[in-house]
Amino acid sequence: MSKRIGLYPRVRVEGGGRGVVSQAGAVLLAETVRKVGLDTAISQALAPWRKQRTVHDPGKVLLDVALATALGGDCLADVAMLRAEPDVFGPVASDPTVSRLVDALAAAGPKALTAIHTARAEVRTRVWELAGTNGPAADGSVIVDIDGVLVHAHSEKQDATATWKETFGHHPLVAFVDHGQDGSGEPVAALLRPGNAGSNTASDHIETAQLALAQLPKALRRGRQTLIRTDSAGGTHAFLDWLSRPGRWLSYSVGMTITDAIHQAVLKIPKKAWTPAYDSGGTERPGAWVAEITDMPDLSTWPKGMRLVVRKERPHPGAQLRFTDLDGLRLTCFATNTTGGQLADLELRHRRRARCEDRIRGARDTGLRNLPLHDTAQNRIWLEIVSLALDLLAWMPMLALTGDTRRWEPKKLRLRLFTAAAQLVNTGRRHWLRFTARWPWTDVITHAIDRLHTLPNPG
Repeated sequence: MSKRIGLYPRVRVEGGGRGVVSQAGAVLLAETVRKVGLDTAISQALAPWRKQRTVHDPGKVLLDVALATALGGDCLADVAMLRAEPDVFGPVASDPTVSRLVDALAAAGPKALTAIHTARAEVRTRVWELAGTNGPAADGSVIVDIDGVLVHAHSEKQDATATWKETFGHHPLVAFVDHGQDGSGEPVAALLRPGNAGSNTASDHIETAQLALAQLPKALRRGRQTLIRTDSAGGTHAFLDWLSRPGRWLSYSVGMTITDAIHQAVLKIPKKAWTPAYDSGGTERPGAWVAEITDMPDLSTWPKGMRLVVRKERPHPGAQLRFTDLDGLRLTCFATNTTGGQLADLELRHRRRARCEDRIRGARDTGLRNLPLHDTAQNRIWLEIVSLALDLLAWMPMLALTGDTRRWEPKKLRLRLFTAAAQLVNTGRRHWLRFTARWPWTDVITHAIDRLHTLPNPG
């Protein structure tokens, strides 16, 4: 009887194997690209940057980097993981070719960015149509969340400066469409800014909102059915005036700083005017109340129809109270132009803006933990690559996954689906990927592929 040493079996390792595909689960993303027509749209958009007698299509090169980023890559060279599997991902350009394309697009500036944005918006409309009742605008309305994110830099990159959190790097503004409780979210804007860019800069919020609206289907680019949500960084006169401008008429739910005027108004609220707030499930939350103070402070200089709603709650253990808090209760405030509705429902809708933090966490795990290139123009292209990767990580679950799997964040999608290996079998002039029955999520992968196959081909 042989004696077993250690807790794991000893396995001998050697190279030279054939017939096995690594990252085989990424076929879900490749099939999503094909079914939604993203490959054709990006190829046509980047046609002006394709040189004569070139081998690789610029659109395919950019999408390959986006796919590698969706699989966890954080630099251009990580496209090598796709290059190793040509039977699944096709021919992949060399690292120098990828770098030359990024440099060419960066040199083109706004022209290249506009081309990519136009292609993404075109495909997004098709994706939402294919998603049907699973789409974020299935009920005729849509919510766009805008927030800032700090991206650290560990070298002297262009526009990398000290940030308001005493770190060093950049401070981009991002916008995500909220998919609600049953889904995740997808990026619709990414504005690269220096690290010392202000949090309350109205012009940057306006530009980000413009980029986000241009990504929506035309029917949702203006009107009350589109809600813009931000934290208190968006609570400025200029931004709210822009949102409320006649002809645009967007809905908004924007956090507001507790000023002395608002604090004095809160002190005058009678006890009976406070109503219980709701928790995330829509039931009354003990120790939290909401009230409206629209008629108390002077709002004559703010947009017509703006309402102010305040919330007070018992702080969680360890929370630091502020001077503007009341009797040991934490105060928050937001502004909205939504007429009617229960205050608790409006406050819960605004508080669900916190889902944007989940989207930012997913973006950090998908190429936004750092900006890998030196020049700002190059890093703007990198942000577009990250946005394409996040689009695919949102569209694939929307079209192919069901139940709880639709809410999986990028890290979980990679761990359970994309990293799965499979045996490559060539038979009858077809390529088959056979996933092992022992993998716990093989059924999720195969059912998702079946759902994608049932979708109509583009064009």
